[in-house]
Amino acid sequence: MAALLPILLLIVLMYFLLIRPQQKRMREQQAMLSKVEEGDEVLTTAGVYGFITAMEGDVVWVEIAEGVEVRVAKGAIARRIMPSADAPAEAPTTDEAPATDTTPEITEGSDTARPNDDEQ
Repeated sequence: MAALLPILLLIVLMYFLLIRPQQKRMREQQAMLSKVEEGDEVLTTAGVYGFITAMEGDVVWVEIAEGVEVRVAKGAIARRIMPSADAPAEAPTTDEAPATDTTPEITEGSDTARPNDDEQ
């Protein structure tokens, strides 16, 4: 009986350290998937951000750019992106171009210049 005690203790320890947290994560993921709806911003497991435009059972249409929609499995949604409270609801639009260009100019003699395809 004393020889079985360490084995039983190890099984109980594995349950609380491995199995139980995994089940909790699965429940949370399922709850999140049941709450997503059209218009929500989501992140897929592939790392693609987009907005849900339509839902058809286990298939979700996600708009990843203006006029570009992809069809993904509902289970491929990793998380729902919540808008932050301090961010504006919509970015202000202006017809003006930026006042200054802040990108550095790269010249041929600089260390950061990329070689041409012929030079490789």
